[in-house]
Amino acid sequence: MTPLLELPAFRQRVHLMSVEHYHRLGELAVLSDDVELLRGIVVTKMPKSPLHELVAQKLMRSLLAKIPHGFEVRRESPLTLADSEPEPDISVVQGSADDWASAHPSTAHLVVEVAVSSTALDEGKAEIYAEAGIPEYWLVRPEERAMDVFREATAHGYRSRTTLFDDDQLQCASLPGVQLSVAEILPARD
Repeated sequence: MTPLLELPAFRQRVHLMSVEHYHRLGELAVLSDDVELLRGIVVTKMPKSPLHELVAQKLMRSLLAKIPHGFEVRRESPLTLADSEPEPDISVVQGSADDWASAHPSTAHLVVEVAVSSTALDEGKAEIYAEAGIPEYWLVRPEERAMDVFREATAHGYRSRTTLFDDDQLQCASLPGVQLSVAEILPARD
């Protein structure tokens, strides 16, 4: 079966939405809480499995312990970008929480997505994050005990993609002093 958005006749009938219109619909409580705006299309977010939640929690704890002063670690919080408003599992932004009282951040130093059943969608977000100038994107694939690290953002995607496994160490290029082992964010081995 062909996915509907791959059919040109169907794609022509989809109404794209601006970030401003998306915000307005949110203010009017027309949108549910389980959606995000990607490339002008409202997309339902994937349900979070126990494995997803475990890895996201471990990542959050690890980053909070290592993040330099002047940065905030945010969990499932919006980033307002040109034609999208994704809600990455984790983002690290410069500033303090009070800086976003009237608008969401428009960039981050690091975004992280945990992909249990959403690998294709999360790989597709790499281009959106790169276009926004986000210097580093981590895509954690816990079932494969792997993590893809995207770096060198350009207007057309990331130039560099490195895959690390649970025996590897990761030195964050966009945040000084942030280093972790891939194994520390994955479930314990049986």
